[in-house]
Amino acid sequence: MNISHIEEIESNKPVTVVIVGAGHRSLLYASYAEKHPDQLQIVGVVEPNPIRRKLTAEQFDLDDNCCFETVEQLAKAPKIADAVINGTMDDLHVETTIPLLQVGYDVLLEKPIATSEENMLKLYQTAREYKRTVMVCHVLRYAPFYKAIREVVASGDIGDIVNIQTTEHVSYHHMAVSFIRGKWNSEEKCKSSMLMAKCCHDLDIVTWMVGNQPKKVSSFGSLMQFKPENAPLGAGKRCMVDCQIEENCAYSARKHYIEQGRWGFYVWDNSHLGMEQNTNQKIEALRSDSPYGRCVWHCDNDVVDHQSVIIEFNNGCTATHNMVGATSRPCRTIHIVGTKGEITGILEDGSFVIRHPDPRKGHEYSEKRITVDVTDDSHGGGDLLLVADFVRIMRGEEPSLSSTSLEKSIYGHQIGFAAERSRLEGRTMGIDEIN
Repeated sequence: MNISHIEEIESNKPVTVVIVGAGHRSLLYASYAEKHPDQLQIVGVVEPNPIRRKLTAEQFDLDDNCCFETVEQLAKAPKIADAVINGTMDDLHVETTIPLLQVGYDVLLEKPIATSEENMLKLYQTAREYKRTVMVCHVLRYAPFYKAIREVVASGDIGDIVNIQTTEHVSYHHMAVSFIRGKWNSEEKCKSSMLMAKCCHDLDIVTWMVGNQPKKVSSFGSLMQFKPENAPLGAGKRCMVDCQIEENCAYSARKHYIEQGRWGFYVWDNSHLGMEQNTNQKIEALRSDSPYGRCVWHCDNDVVDHQSVIIEFNNGCTATHNMVGATSRPCRTIHIVGTKGEITGILEDGSFVIRHPDPRKGHEYSEKRITVDVTDDSHGGGDLLLVADFVRIMRGEEPSLSSTSLEKSIYGHQIGFAAERSRLEGRTMGIDEIN
């Protein structure tokens, strides 16, 4: 399914990029240019919000004629860069990427690829027709933890994969800011299920490890916890206005967003671009119109807070993924069982164990612990390693083992879309082959 065609960039010149959607994720990827200006250069921005557009232009010293309000404006202008970083919201990914593929831009695309399988395949067909490269920001593939595990699998050390079990525990504060109070709290608004918005990384890791196409998917899950009938006695509608239990509540907006300073890039407008509000302004926002000041039991959320997925692959391998929201600790785990051995580990612990049966007298199994570098972020240090690989590919170098090209990233999304249909319809879903 190779669809890319790279016009090789001279190795002594930086790859030039336009930011499309100047949100937190785009700016994080673009920060690679500030650390490695010899490799990546930001030369333009597309952003409908005039304040955000101006702040981005100032941060990267952009000319006015390289700042655009819409993708259509960029597409109509003479080509100004090699590629774009598209960090728009989920439901805008396809409509903002296709016009740019058609006029010759390659794309580093934030996940999920699309909010429906139909639109994902439309994007795939367009990229193939115009022979453009699309890399998907499945950053976990680049995290040293998962990369090292994939290398062990590829070596054949544990034989053929029989089963994979993965979990993602979404911490209570992350659950609150993104999937209860925040912009991914309602599928009606953001068009993505929680499974796709949060766990398409994990589903991608499963398919990457297996290296085979999924065949069948079943899934179960619901919204159990965060609804009005479960509100504790004394809970109000806004934490800092009418709540009698705010002082001792684990979900206190005051604790999360002011005292502990968590998730500021979501809560405070343009904080990722250096705009800061003082404490009084923040308190007033949480008391009045900020969605992040709402009680977690009295929001307009409708996405699940837990979901389980069961997968069968064409080669007979099976897998499960469990997403559980509102846990005490954020945590991603993996357990791979092969015909010759197994691998088990926790991303946040920075290590995994390889085990093999051991027939020696007095032994049951042997094991070896592998320690890897782990950074203090939810993606295990993969974010900028992804951008580095994108730069190498744009320069015509061979893709790494972690490569997240569009054609290699589709299978995990197919699982996610099928899982949501299965959950809603109560039946096992088959998955069609992609040509």
